This record gives sequence, C-alpha cells and structure tokens, in this order.
Amino acid sequence: MALIDINDSSFREVYQNNDIVVLDFWAIWCGPCHQFSPIFAEVSEQYPDIVFGKVDTEQQLQLSSYFSIRSIPTIIIIREQMELFRHSGVLSALELAEVLEKVKNADMREVRKLIEQEDSENQ
Repeated sequence: MALIDINDSSFREVYQNNDIVVLDFWAIWCGPCHQFSPIFAEVSEQYPDIVFGKVDTEQQLQLSSYFSIRSIPTIIIIREQMELFRHSGVLSALELAEVLEKVKNADMREVRKLIEQEDSENQ
C-alpha cells in the first residue's frame, strides 16, 4: 500500500482494516522529521503489504494526544490493533526494516499471552 496521510477521522478505518500499520508522527518545523521522511518513504516502497501513514502532529491533535506523543519524530508500529513498537527519533532504513521484519514474524498468540500475563501481574 502507498504512503498515506492519516488524520483523526481516517485513523479508525486504517487501524481496523489493516494487519500492520506504521505511523510516523511529525511536524513541518521539525528538522529530524524532514531527515526521516525520505527514509520512511523508501522503506514503505519495500513493504507494499503494510500501511505507512504520516500523522502531522500540528493538525491531528486528537491522534497525537491518543498516542501520548511527546517528541517527534515518533514511529509507532501496530499489528492486529496492538502497539508493538515505539521509537522517538530518526531510524535508518535498515533499522526500520529490521523492526518491521520482527513485527511481521512475531507470533501474535505469544504476544497476546505475554500482554495478558503482564496485565495480570500489574493488577
């Protein structure tokens, strides 16, 4: 799938209808965001089966708040509606691709089991 802009109203549909979603939270005034943007676009071309979405933190305040974005760029990777990865700062194309491979190959039954275990320990 192509690189898309995600806004507060389109996020729910993208989130619910795609297995893996990679979000890049950015702002026009952010130098590191401009450095990361071509890397994000390059990696998106290598993974046509994954949705890559850009979220302008200045325009999409609800999404930025929902994900508790405190610094940018912040990259969040969601699989099966669960956040599996979050990183603030610039990643190289290789680093992002390596994380995506891990997310794609994750045993989601095991991930759910670990999350349930953590939740029960925190209660």
